[in-house]
Amino acid sequence: MRLLPRSLRARVTFVFVVGSALGLGLCLVLLYLALASQLTSALDQDLSIRGGDISAALRAGDTGAVARDPLAQLYAADGAVVASSPSLGGGRLLTTAEVTELQRDAPITRSVSIDAHSTSVRRMSVQLESGQILAVGVSAKPLEAARERLLVILLLAAPVLVGLLALAGRLVVRAALRPVDILTREAAAISSVETDRRLPAIPGDDEVARLARTLDDMLGRLRVAFARERAFVDDASHELRTPVAVLRGEIELALSALAEPAEVERSLVAALSEAERLSRLADDLLLLARERAGSLIVRREPVDLLDLAIAESRRLGPVLGLQIEVTGEPTTVQGDADRLRQVLANLLNNSATAGARTARIEVTHTTTTATLEIADDGPGIPPQVLDSAFERFVRGDAARTPGTSGAGLGLAIVRAITTAHNGTTTAQNGPPLGGAKITTHLPLR
Repeated sequence: MRLLPRSLRARVTFVFVVGSALGLGLCLVLLYLALASQLTSALDQDLSIRGGDISAALRAGDTGAVARDPLAQLYAADGAVVASSPSLGGGRLLTTAEVTELQRDAPITRSVSIDAHSTSVRRMSVQLESGQILAVGVSAKPLEAARERLLVILLLAAPVLVGLLALAGRLVVRAALRPVDILTREAAAISSVETDRRLPAIPGDDEVARLARTLDDMLGRLRVAFARERAFVDDASHELRTPVAVLRGEIELALSALAEPAEVERSLVAALSEAERLSRLADDLLLLARERAGSLIVRREPVDLLDLAIAESRRLGPVLGLQIEVTGEPTTVQGDADRLRQVLANLLNNSATAGARTARIEVTHTTTTATLEIADDGPGIPPQVLDSAFERFVRGDAARTPGTSGAGLGLAIVRAITTAHNGTTTAQNGPPLGGAKITTHLPLR
């Protein structure tokens, strides 16, 4: 069984009303007790004044002061009535036992028989210097009637006040949660197609306004990520389409020229080249996908970067047509030799593709960081793509990279591998050879 309503607005209103009702009830009880105490204190103060006045008159020898008081009696030590107010008739404010046992009692309300009728009287007794007992009283009916009227007023006012508080609480909660309703409806209406649609701005600097700005910023980041992923898919599809089309064309050509072995061989060789290109592209895309998912695994073993650079320069220099110079000092890092070799291969291949003839690899280190710097004498990275050079499918224009056929994944892979090694990579143009310079920093431990 569900005690609280489902909606937040209803729950907050319910808790507010219940809490307000309990608080209001406690306040009304305290108000009733305070007012009743004030009324009683007023009566007691009146009794004290009257008792003092009559006592002073009796000490002055004015025995008629008792008879002139509305409700007073004077008793001998044995309890006999010495003087009495006419309004008491044959009634007594104090019984004989109370007179004989009296030790100046405090004001008290009790039922007293006056003229054969029982009535509620608030009374106070005073023991005089002569040994006599003076009792003064006042009817408690006005006090009791005032208490009853006060209780009725409070009982009638309590539901009205609770209702007003409930209405006010509902209005306040509705006004406070209205922006949340607006954000909820707007967020539900936003679809992946409406990439430019934003959440409405909530004025102010309260929690709801900050939540709205935070959600809008999150949508902005998701919008950018969605655009990047869509661009990645589009670029990947475009890059995959070309080798697949060429591969299919070469196979169809070979099938149509079965009577000419030389033509078939040429077509199959070309198809094999495109298949290798397609395989490399698939491997690159898989590496980048793993890097984005945080699942790119690199081995951790000692690797001398200087030895690795010398070996790769000897292997790739003749193939790429580059004159590669390696300088520096032996520097050992904990890393994956195959992945670091891939970094060197991608960077040197980029230099050759850009038209460079000379490249220089320099390996240095500090107490905590190893630095691998590869510079070339090519045209450098185009200024318009320098800031985004490490993004996927980013390539320079054809004028600066003549004859290029890359997919624009080389530097993206370099950054992914470097990041997996807890390192950083930067790109710039200029010295020492005037072309591009890629600097990679790796931790020694």
